[in-house]
Amino acid sequence: MKCQEFAFVMAGLFCLGAVAPTAAQDHAHHKDAVAASAPMPAQRWATDAPLRTGMANIRTAVEALRHLEMGHMSRQQALAEVAMIDQSIGHIIANCKLDPAADAALHGVIAKLLHGSAGLKSDLNDASAIAELRAALLEYQRLFNDPGWSSNPAVE
Repeated sequence: MKCQEFAFVMAGLFCLGAVAPTAAQDHAHHKDAVAASAPMPAQRWATDAPLRTGMANIRTAVEALRHLEMGHMSRQQALAEVAMIDQSIGHIIANCKLDPAADAALHGVIAKLLHGSAGLKSDLNDASAIAELRAALLEYQRLFNDPGWSSNPAVE
């Protein structure tokens, strides 16, 4: 099943309340994707505008969560940033059109983002959830050629 198809099914089930986020995360495919990084391609995958826009919004939200870690962000502000992450994931899933190999590589990034987001929704003090979001962004940067991001993940 393609990433878009799986995500649409899971998103629909989330909206209907039929599947809790933890159930989706336990799905074998995404559980494995969260644990493992995709192999480095010979050349980083091309991106399209919806993917670049969605990932830029996610990056901004994750950067804002530094204030949560320092105790300078209210619960409502933190949840708004998490909602932005979720909305941006939805935007990527609905609009991003990648070749199958790039789409498969994106699976792991999206799975980590979903897992980190769910972790924060259940516990805003879960530092490992924020770390997972950051790891997903680094993996995106490592795997995808996004002109808005440095080509060297260690630089940012």
